[in-house]
Amino acid sequence: MSVFNKMLASIGIGNAKVDTKLEKSQYTLGETVSGIIDVQGGTVEQKIDEIYLTLHTNYEVENDDHTYQKTATINRYLITQPFVIGPNETKEIPFSFQLPFETPLTYGKTKIWIKTGMDIKNAIDPTDQDYIRVVANPLIDSVLHAVKELGFRLREVDCEEAPFRFRTYAPYFQEFEFVPVSGAFRGRLKELEFVFFVKNDQALEVLVELDRKSRGFAGLFGDSEKNVRLSLTSHDIPNMKHRINDFLIRYI
Repeated sequence: MSVFNKMLASIGIGNAKVDTKLEKSQYTLGETVSGIIDVQGGTVEQKIDEIYLTLHTNYEVENDDHTYQKTATINRYLITQPFVIGPNETKEIPFSFQLPFETPLTYGKTKIWIKTGMDIKNAIDPTDQDYIRVVANPLIDSVLHAVKELGFRLREVDCEEAPFRFRTYAPYFQEFEFVPVSGAFRGRLKELEFVFFVKNDQALEVLVELDRKSRGFAGLFGDSEKNVRLSLTSHDIPNMKHRINDFLIRYI
């Protein structure tokens, strides 16, 4: 094994390479993500200290009237213990993990990606990055459909830095903003905002902000915004439209 080849590998030339191949590119929140990590040996034998996957998203942060994007690590998964890969040797390493319930959905500017890292002593560590699409589970999906059937249009979805009181979940939360365009709530609400806190496949807590339309002179001095919480389970799915309707009527 030449010293020259070792030196080249230490700066990334002829180093081992890593390529993650996902089973698919779209996943439902809470679903199992699985695939194979292909490791291709370089020009010299190398010890791989570990291979790990990290799940990431981006969110917006406001500071001094400026908005910028920040990256959050949702979770980290250790895939292998130390092993040695020989010159030009190929290894296939299967993996699987459950998509965490605090993962935001793929809407608007929000992106979700999996980064593969491979730690090699005295060498530049190879990496790989794969984007995935995350869609609503049946419980969230039923809420979104119910709100639409009640005459609301989804205007905007933002993944933003969470207020301090919500950071036990994650440093961000995803806000769904609706406006009434038809139905009984048009003219009674300016907008409706939902933040979903998913407990598991069967339970969901929704932080709801109602921006009510002020009526008359007295309304100018009243509190037009109201923040309330709504707890839902999978048992609510068959009657979700009535559940949401009754909840909104109670607070407007």
